[in-house]
Amino acid sequence: MSKILETVNQRTQLVGQNRLELLMFHLNGRQLFALNVFKIQEVVRLPVITELPHRHEVVRGVAHMRDKTIPVIDLNAAVYGRPLRDLESANMIVTEYNRSVQAFLVGPVERIVNLNWEDVLPPPTGTGRQHYLTAITRIDEQIIEILDVERVLADIMPYDTSVSPELLDEDLAGRARASKIKLLMADDSNTAITQVRATLQNLGVEVIGVQDGLQALELMKGWINKGINVKEHILMLITDAEMPEMDGYRLTYEVRQNPALSDLFVVLHTSLSGSFNSAMVEKVGCDGFMSKFQPDELAKLVQERVRKHFTQIDSE
Repeated sequence: MSKILETVNQRTQLVGQNRLELLMFHLNGRQLFALNVFKIQEVVRLPVITELPHRHEVVRGVAHMRDKTIPVIDLNAAVYGRPLRDLESANMIVTEYNRSVQAFLVGPVERIVNLNWEDVLPPPTGTGRQHYLTAITRIDEQIIEILDVERVLADIMPYDTSVSPELLDEDLAGRARASKIKLLMADDSNTAITQVRATLQNLGVEVIGVQDGLQALELMKGWINKGINVKEHILMLITDAEMPEMDGYRLTYEVRQNPALSDLFVVLHTSLSGSFNSAMVEKVGCDGFMSKFQPDELAKLVQERVRKHFTQIDSE
């Protein structure tokens, strides 16, 4: 365990190279699950948990760590609907998603593995716990299920997708709706795409959603082959940082290298730390960075792009 704890905070150099590291762990059974190491702050043995009245059924309570009160979410209860049984071997994975810190209660922690994003695949379609999977991979002939933490968190505390009335430009939204303004979004979390789509409906902007960077790149190349001007076809590209097969950094690099796409407006939209992403945005050539999930911040950016789009049309 001490080796894992030393390793968790030393892996940021892999992001942007289409590589990732996963922390593998068990829940109640033999199946291995995983979370992206870069979103993990630390792993600790289960501390004392204080129960709260009227808490969500998958929230065990709160833990007090370094003058902070952190909600503790039972991942087995979230995925299977049953609480984690063996608390003697339980661990707590402290994570930061979307500007909030929370801990996940899990069983025995295995190890950290280093992978190429090309080796990580979208989950098979189906029901049950696959509802909470964002991807799968295979290690030593064993299937590893990578959890969609954003979906878990959204089920516990649904995100507000509305735009503040004082920010929303209704006339602009009406013109965007009439002109069928679209943007392309690449994100391996269906929850993230659903949230953005719901917010941008208020702006009259349609979202074309794909599950990873490779799908986004292939879609745009397909448009080019059909003679479609991509910059005129879509307002912008919004991409997550970390996705199966091709991450957002690599996607941005590929866009910038393609003459037909090089001037496309690209924004990184991720739950990863802002300070790190600010450097990565500059390195790979993104036009901006947004933390998930901030509806007003998203609306401001998209409305600004819509205004520029119509200003250009009106001046021609």
